[in-house]
Amino acid sequence: MSSISDILIENPVIAAVRNKEELEKAASSRVKIVFVLYGSILTLHGICSRLHEASKMVFVHADMIEGLRGDMAGIEFINRFASPAGIVSTRANIIKYAKHLNLQTILRVFLLDSLSMQTGVKNILETNPDAVEIMPGIACRLINEMEREITIPVIAGGLIINKEQVLESLSSGALAISTSKEELWDL
Repeated sequence: MSSISDILIENPVIAAVRNKEELEKAASSRVKIVFVLYGSILTLHGICSRLHEASKMVFVHADMIEGLRGDMAGIEFINRFASPAGIVSTRANIIKYAKHLNLQTILRVFLLDSLSMQTGVKNILETNPDAVEIMPGIACRLINEMEREITIPVIAGGLIINKEQVLESLSSGALAISTSKEELWDL
């Protein structure tokens, strides 16, 4: 399997889907990677199956699936019944356990102030995820600063709504961006 860096370089726009309508649009778009940001234990298998049928690489945001607790059993459930390529989470314990299950991992970090920057770097170094998603994605200067502290691929996510912001995020050091703006999925 290719490294996540190689995959992101070749596919720098990631669809972030929050409902069934966005799921269908992502499935029929040119985007290759999809972040699933909705669903429940009852619907997750169907959501991921639809994306697999469309030959998409699926990452499930484990913190956003209704009916699952952020524990080992919840991650095992996602792995067994949804078969994603990987997990997205804001929680270090989720990332560690998903890595134990040989899932690819993306740690989502919110940069709100200097303390969140320090905590984010600490969590990245402790969990060693395959990539980190920095939110908000329009914080290009912060992406560049964080990139100097870590050695894993950076994904910019959140509030990216136009092509200029995509290009700015990529030129600031992000390997990819995640967005729910459908018009950017086919860039």
